Amino acid sequence: MAEAEAVQLKEEGNRHFQLQDYKAATKSYSQALKLTKDKALLATLYRNRAACGLKTESYVQAASDASRAIDINSSDIKALYRRCQALEHLGKLDQAFKDVQRCATLEPRNQNFQETLRRLNTSIQEKLRVQFSTDSRVQKMFEILLDENSEADKLEKEFFPNPSFSGSAAASSPDLGPFKAANNLIVLGREEAGAETIFQNNGVGLLLQLLDTKKPELVLAAVRTLSGMCSGHRARATVILHAVRIDRICGLMAMENEEMSLAVCNLLQTIIDSLSGEDKREHRGKEEALVLDSKKDLKQLTSHLLDMLVSKKVSGQGRDQALNLLNKNVPRKDLAIHDNSRTIYVVDNGLRKILKVVGQVPELPSCLPLTDNTRMLASILINKLYDDLRCDPERDHFRKICEEYITGKFDPQDMDKNVIAIQTVSGVLQGPLDLGNQLLGLKGVMEMMVALCGSEREVDQLVAVEALIHASTKLSRATFIITNGVALLKQIYKTTQNEKIKIRTLVGLCKLGSAGGTDYGLRQFAEGATEKLAKQCRKWLCNASIDTRTRRWAVEGLAYLTLDADVKDDFVQDIPALQAMFELAKTADKTILYSVATTLVNCTNSYDVKEVIPELVQLAKFSKQHVPEEHPKDKKDFIDMRVKRLLKAGVTSTLACMVKADSAILTDQTKELLARVFLALCDNPKDRGTIVAQGGGKALIPLALEGTDVGKVKAAHALAKIAAVSNPDIAFPGERVYEVVRPLVSLLDTQRDGLQNYEALLGLTNLSGRSDKLRQKIFKERALPDIENYMFENHDQLRQAATECMCNMVVNKEVQERFLADGNDRLKLVVLLCGEDDDKVQNAAAGALAMLTAAHKKLCLKMTQVTTQWLEILQRLCLHDRLSVQHRGLVIAYNLLAADAELAKKLVESELLEILTVVGKQEPDEKKAAVVQTARECLIKCMDYGFIKPVS
Repeated sequence: MAEAEAVQLKEEGNRHFQLQDYKAATKSYSQALKLTKDKALLATLYRNRAACGLKTESYVQAASDASRAIDINSSDIKALYRRCQALEHLGKLDQAFKDVQRCATLEPRNQNFQETLRRLNTSIQEKLRVQFSTDSRVQKMFEILLDENSEADKLEKEFFPNPSFSGSAAASSPDLGPFKAANNLIVLGREEAGAETIFQNNGVGLLLQLLDTKKPELVLAAVRTLSGMCSGHRARATVILHAVRIDRICGLMAMENEEMSLAVCNLLQTIIDSLSGEDKREHRGKEEALVLDSKKDLKQLTSHLLDMLVSKKVSGQGRDQALNLLNKNVPRKDLAIHDNSRTIYVVDNGLRKILKVVGQVPELPSCLPLTDNTRMLASILINKLYDDLRCDPERDHFRKICEEYITGKFDPQDMDKNVIAIQTVSGVLQGPLDLGNQLLGLKGVMEMMVALCGSEREVDQLVAVEALIHASTKLSRATFIITNGVALLKQIYKTTQNEKIKIRTLVGLCKLGSAGGTDYGLRQFAEGATEKLAKQCRKWLCNASIDTRTRRWAVEGLAYLTLDADVKDDFVQDIPALQAMFELAKTADKTILYSVATTLVNCTNSYDVKEVIPELVQLAKFSKQHVPEEHPKDKKDFIDMRVKRLLKAGVTSTLACMVKADSAILTDQTKELLARVFLALCDNPKDRGTIVAQGGGKALIPLALEGTDVGKVKAAHALAKIAAVSNPDIAFPGERVYEVVRPLVSLLDTQRDGLQNYEALLGLTNLSGRSDKLRQKIFKERALPDIENYMFENHDQLRQAATECMCNMVVNKEVQERFLADGNDRLKLVVLLCGEDDDKVQNAAAGALAMLTAAHKKLCLKMTQVTTQWLEILQRLCLHDRLSVQHRGLVIAYNLLAADAELAKKLVESELLEILTVVGKQEPDEKKAAVVQTARECLIKCMDYGFIKPVS
C-alpha cells in the first residue's frame, strides 16, 4: 500500500512541476520519499526534487538531492547534470566540471553537455587567472588583514586553493587566516615582482594601516614586508622611509618587545644597505635617476639612532638595536677608504650620548632602561669610532670630548655624579685602551676610585672595583695598581658582607695575580694563592642563587686565573663549574662571550706561544735576564686530557651557540678566540665526529668567512681537519657544503704552513669526490692552479694530496678542457707522476690519467707526444705490484687502444702486448678479477683490429 501511494505522490509531483508550482511538487516528492524503500523510485524522487531546487534557486538542496540519486545509481545522467548546474551556481566550478565531464563521457553526442563543458572550462581558466594574479592576491591579503571579522579559514578556502603557492612560511602556519595571509604577504614582499606589485597597488598605504592596528602580529608582518620591499631597491627604500617616517620606525624599535625590535632593526639595516649601495646589487639607469643622493636621509637616520640612545622612552632592547646599527654602519669597513665623515659626524653629534650610555649605573634611580649587553655595545662603538679616526688631531678632539664629559660630572656635593664619571671611565677602558689609560691619568680619577672603594654605599664600591679591574689590563698598569690597590682590594674583600662586591674584588685580585701571563716564573702572588682564588670563583659560578650579572664576574676571574696551568687543570675536572659556565654562555647576556672564549683558549692552550730559541735562552741566562718558564701541566699530554674533558662536557654545542650571537658584542677578536678553541678541539681525528655531531662543522663556517685574518685562517684550518675525515653531507648538510670551499682554498697559499696546505688538500679531495657541483665550485674559486703547484712540491705528502685532489677534479668537464688546451704541461705532469716511485702518488696520477684518456681521444694521442717516456711508464703501470695501480694502467692501455688504430698498432708492436697476454692468461681470483678482465678486453680490442688472432 505504501509503495503504491509513493508512486501516486510522484505522479502528483510531476503534474505540479509541469504547472510550474515547484513548492507543491517539492512537497509531494518529499512525502513520497518517506513512504518507499525502492531504490529506483528513491533515485527518481531525489532527482526530481533536485530539479525543483534548481527552479527555486535552492542550489545547496538541489546539489544534495542530486548527490543522493547518484549514490544509488552512479550513471544517473540527469542527476549528474542537475548537480553540475547546482554546483556551478554555488561557484564550485571545478566540481561542476567533473560532473558534466562524466555526462559527456556517457553521452558524447549530446551538444548541451559539450557546450556546458566549454563554458565551464572558460570560466575556470578566468577564475584561476584572476585568483592567481599578483594584484588580486595582494588585494585579497590586505582585505583579510584589515577585516576585523575575518573568518579563520577564509584564506585557505578562498585565497589559496593551491597550498603549494603560499611558500614555506605560509604552508607551515595553518592556524588563523589573517596570520597566514600575513605570512604570505611577507613571502611576496621578498620577491622582486611581488614587492613591486605591492608597491604599485598602494601597498605602502595599506601597510601603514596595518601598523595603525597596533596588533603585534600584524605590525610585525607589515615591518617584515617593508623589509622585503626595501631590499636592493634604492627608490622604493627612499619612498618607504619618507612614507613611514624615521621617527615612527624608531618608535617601533623602541618597544619593549624583542621580536619587534629585531624586525625593525632588520628593516632599518635593509634601508641603509639600499641607500648606501651596500646591498651590492646592480641599479639600473632609471632607478639611479630617481634617487641622486641619499646622504641626507642616512644622516637623519643616524641622528635619530643617536637620540634613541639617551631617551627614557626607549626600551633596553631598542637601545641595543640602535647601538648594533651604529656599530655596523658608521665606522668604515675598509680603512683603505679615505672618507670617514660618518664617524666624524657621530663623534661631533653623538659621542656625549654614547658616553652617557656607557656611564649608566643600573643601581641608580636615574638609570635608563638597559639590558645586560647595552653598556658593552656602547664600549664597542666607542672603540670602533676611535679606531676609525685617521689622524692625531681627530683623536685629540675625541679625547677632549671624553675628558670634558668626565670632568664635568665630578661634583663634591653629588656622589651619584661621581659614580657615573667613574663608570664612564670604566666603560671607555673596555673600548680603546690607550684612550682609557689617558683618562685614568686625569686629575682626580684614581683618587675618586680609591674614595669610592672606601664608601659605605654598595653601588659606590661596585663601580669602583669594576673600574680598578678594567684599569689593570696591561702589565705596566697592573704593576702600578699592585703597589697601590691590592691592599685596598684585600681590605674590601675581608670586610664586605655583600656577595656582589666580594666577587668583583676577587676578580680584581685574580686579574692582578695573573699579570705575569703564562710565565711560570712571573707569579705575582704566593704559591697556592691563585688556586684558592680560582676555587672561590668556581664556587660562585656554581651558585645558581646569585644573579647572572654577578656570576659573570666569576667567569671573568677564571679568564685571568686559567693562565695558570694548575688552575685550568682543576677547572676542567670540575664538571659542575664547566656546565655552569656553558649555561651562562647560552643566556641573553652576551657580555660574557669574551670571558668564556678567553677561558677556553687558556684551557686548550690555543694562544700563540713564542718559539723558544735555545741559543737566546743561554744568552739571557748569561746576562741574568728573565727567561720565560713553561709549567709542567702545559705539556701536550695534559692539554690533550683537558680537551677530552671539555668535549665530554659539551663544549662544542656551547661554542656553536656563542657563534650564533647576532650582536656587535661578538667582535672579531672574540670570533678569533672561538676559532682558536675549535682548532684545538679538532686536533685529534677521533674527536672530529663528536664535534660534527654537536654542530661544530656548521658553526665554523661563519668564523672562517668573517673576522680577523688570524681567526679566519684558524677556522679554515679547523674546517679542513673536519672536511678531510668526515662525510661532507653530514658535517655540512644542504647548501652549507658549498660555503666550505672558499675557506679551504684560502689555505692553499705559500704563506700558510705545510700542515694547513696538506689538510686543505685532503678536505678538497673529499669534497671533490662528492658531486660535480662541488667540483665546479672548487674550479670557480680558482683552486686549480694552486692544486697544480702542490703537485710539483718536493714534500711527498703534499705532492700526494695534490695529485689525489686532481684525480677527483679531472671528472669535471671544465678541468678536462684545461688539459685539452694547447700550450701547457698539465698532461705531461700527470704522465710523469705515473712514473714516480711513491705508490700513492702513482695510484692517484694513474687514476687521473685513466679518466682523462677515457673522456677524450685527443688526450690519448696527446699523451704519446708530451714525453718520450710515456710507453715505458705505461708498461711499468701495467706490471705494478699494487693491483689498484696495475688496474688503472690497464684501463689507460685500453683507452689508448680504443682511441686510434695507428696508436693501437704501435702498442701491439711494443712489449705491451706480451704484458697484456701474461696478465690476461692468469686465473682470475677475487682480488685480481678486475685486472685480468681489463687485460682480456685489451686483447679483444687488438683482435677486433686484426692485429692478433685467437689460438684454437
